[in-house]
Amino acid sequence: QVQLVESGGGLVQAGGSLRLSCTASGGYFSTYSMAWFRRAPGKEREFLVAINRSGGTINYADSVKDRFTISRDNAKNTVYMQMDSLRPEDTAVYYCNAALGALSSWGQGTQVTVSS
Repeated sequence: QVQLVESGGGLVQAGGSLRLSCTASGGYFSTYSMAWFRRAPGKEREFLVAINRSGGTINYADSVKDRFTISRDNAKNTVYMQMDSLRPEDTAVYYCNAALGALSSWGQGTQVTVSS
């Protein structure tokens, strides 16, 4: 089963940008659909965006559509999420997920904090 490590989180001012990365190891990355989720303090985990194996199909949650962009580089076993026009309400721990049939793997998360 694939192992995932997220990076790229940090502290940013409102209106700023960050790019998160999620690098996979221990599996065939190109066979997995990938997704990003987040969990804000006191809230349920929230789906953000998913990308299929080839990168040809992408689905965004309305809350981040037009501000966040997902991409993947199968040669580097990495999925990215470019986050622009960040808002204080985007403050959360961000997780990537790899899915293949019934298999599902999660990273440890990376903290994103947006100051007003």
